[in-house]
Amino acid sequence: MTVAGAPGSFPWRRTAGAALASTQEMGLEGRGGHASAEPDLCYDRPMDSLSLDQDLAEADGLLLGDLDAPLSRKASGAYFTPDAVAATLVRWAVRERNDRLLDPSCGDGAFVSAHPRSVGVEQDAASARIARERAPSGEIHVADFFAWAERTAERFDCAAGNPPFIRYQRFAGETRARALRICRGLGAGFSGLTSSWAPFLVATAALLRPGGRMAFVIPAEVGHAPYAAPFLDFAVSRFETVHVVAIREKLFPNLSEDCWLLFCDEFGGSTREIRFSALDRFVPSDAPPVTFERIGVDAWRGTWRKRLRPYLMPEPAREAYRRVADSAEARRLGQVAAVGIGYVTGANDFFHLRPSQADRLGIPEAFLYPTVRNGRVLSGSVLTRGQVARWRAADEPVLLLRLQKGEALPPAVVAYLDGEAGRRARTAYKCRVRSPWHAVPDVQVPDYLLSYMSGQRPSLVRNDARCTATNSVHCVRLREPTSGRRLDAWGTPFVDLSCEIEGHPLGGGMLKLEPREAAQVVLPGPGQVRAGDEDACREAVATMRRWRHRAA
Repeated sequence: MTVAGAPGSFPWRRTAGAALASTQEMGLEGRGGHASAEPDLCYDRPMDSLSLDQDLAEADGLLLGDLDAPLSRKASGAYFTPDAVAATLVRWAVRERNDRLLDPSCGDGAFVSAHPRSVGVEQDAASARIARERAPSGEIHVADFFAWAERTAERFDCAAGNPPFIRYQRFAGETRARALRICRGLGAGFSGLTSSWAPFLVATAALLRPGGRMAFVIPAEVGHAPYAAPFLDFAVSRFETVHVVAIREKLFPNLSEDCWLLFCDEFGGSTREIRFSALDRFVPSDAPPVTFERIGVDAWRGTWRKRLRPYLMPEPAREAYRRVADSAEARRLGQVAAVGIGYVTGANDFFHLRPSQADRLGIPEAFLYPTVRNGRVLSGSVLTRGQVARWRAADEPVLLLRLQKGEALPPAVVAYLDGEAGRRARTAYKCRVRSPWHAVPDVQVPDYLLSYMSGQRPSLVRNDARCTATNSVHCVRLREPTSGRRLDAWGTPFVDLSCEIEGHPLGGGMLKLEPREAAQVVLPGPGQVRAGDEDACREAVATMRRWRHRAA
């Protein structure tokens, strides 16, 4: 097995004494393109809420250790690529027999085995051995790719592969610090939310010769995730052609993550457009689709706020949406209301009581507050006191133990806090780090409640019952008492489309709206949406739902 090459000059090499980038993120690498459900996009949500989130379902991550120890697929982000996909990407990337091809995370060798003059880098020794058997004429380096990239002097005609997809919560340590340092040196400034695949592609591009090209499997998050935008900014500044191919049917049927394809050509140039093709299914070929839409970089950055997903829908719907959204009469939800998350107890079973439990403990009603614990209970347009009464009659755990800092507590409450359940609860992280541990912060009574994960559409419900809410739903507080009239448009085809555009898909056909995304949902003024535009919006909503694998 080939050992990593001798050090060579590299544009991002650190000078002696250079400080390591300060980071709280994680470290790793793997191979094959991972797929979990989204993710990364927990911009405003405390980590406690991830218990309801599917975003980390398949991203277990990896802490760097013994290179001879086999890594699990989840740990390394490795989901090996079907041979037909690998062959398509390699056939396009390789133009001449003598071309030198790099796969920065070669896994079991699907890409390096497709071309005899290949170099693969793989952290997992067990996978590297398989790659070596499949590609006996290639070079397989067992190494951390980013460390290897800093050392190597070799440059490549082309690159192809399926980089590891490790979410930011698991992509940490020295590997991540090195990856982000490399990217900063190349002009790509990623946020702390970036997943591993994007730095892999930036570092790979820098190893190409002038005129080089690369073809990769990438997560469909490139179409909507803010953390991915710096990669596309980098790509259009370094390649003459950038072509993103969206594929609706899953390349990895057993995974929740959708994957698209990326083709970049003529390294060393630049472009003012992104080519975009949308296909129902992958078909093996020798080149990217000849039919594509030319998306101006300025339009991508401005009109659609660095999102490609709007280009999945028909042009008439995009024009109708843009005409209303850009008008002076329209408002964003964030202009008429503040959108945020609910409270975090740190110990839900302790702080949420059933009526029978509260009666048995003798806890006074003054210390109990009705609460909405998840979005599944939000139906219709109004949450009434009658609905809360039905929850109580069913003895649901919907009473929050609401204790204020510094207030005098009756004996029954003190006994509950000091009992066995209280002693366990106070050891939970959120309880340990606040004082006093039993005073849950950020309890509020919003004007409206908004579900943040949904199948068809997010539910926006007027809170006539005056309930509080956990961080499993969003709390919407009107900026002015009269602003509620704007929210009457919720559930119309136009607002449904705005939720699809501003939100993002999760696994299982779900749509997710983070607070920042919800704040961008467009509320049209009276009479702004024409009858013909409503039909276009309905068609576009059906299209967007199909792309997130939800029946229209």
